[in-house]
Amino acid sequence: MPTLDGKVAVVTGGSRGIGHATARALAAAGARVVISSTNEASVAQAARDLGSAVIGVRADVRKDEDVTRMFETVVSAFGGLDILVNNAGVGGFESVERTSLEAWRDVIDTNLTGVFLCTRRALPLMRARGGGWLINISSLASTNPFADGATYCASKAGLNAFTEALMQEVRQDGIRVAAVLPGSVRTGFMGRSRSGRGSSPPSDDAWKLAPEDVAQVVVDLVGHPARSLPSRVEIRPARPPKRG
Repeated sequence: MPTLDGKVAVVTGGSRGIGHATARALAAAGARVVISSTNEASVAQAARDLGSAVIGVRADVRKDEDVTRMFETVVSAFGGLDILVNNAGVGGFESVERTSLEAWRDVIDTNLTGVFLCTRRALPLMRARGGGWLINISSLASTNPFADGATYCASKAGLNAFTEALMQEVRQDGIRVAAVLPGSVRTGFMGRSRSGRGSSPPSDDAWKLAPEDVAQVVVDLVGHPARSLPSRVEIRPARPPKRG
């Protein structure tokens, strides 16, 4: 595990799942971390669980005023920013015909616009520190679309393109940008969306990735030598159930 003493990180959607595991791993490596969630009580509890190096902020990444306030908190509490993990996301899993405009906007605004808003605030802070890492949590669904997942798959495919273009924009500033594309993870995410729809997660999901597996990828990326830039990492379960 790399030593991140003196580094400051933001993990959006850090109150549970991949975000929570990532915040824990970064803090364990020595970083000071700000996590966000739309739920004030859950993000406060998550920060307490993660320890004194972690601060919880209620913020909706779809809202620029919330994002601005979150990064103002980062600067006032820790003095700057070195690492941003854009993890906050929601799902929408139903047919295109049945998807409401509200549901479409919810997914796109959270999974894509939210990344744009956080990135725009983070880049000047990273340049002021001489560089940094910006890691976007995408999904293998971005490259493997499936029925009833058009909205979610489109949001993550857009995130991949955003990530690759951004990487080329800022690499000369010492800011390294990467996308992490997990496969099935034991978070119940496929069964959860703000609309309350979606299939229930299977009871036997031991074959799936653990959130800590994805967090390990993030920490490993941050630990790469400055001369290297792994710009996309795919991580999938080693032994998924056999089909047929």
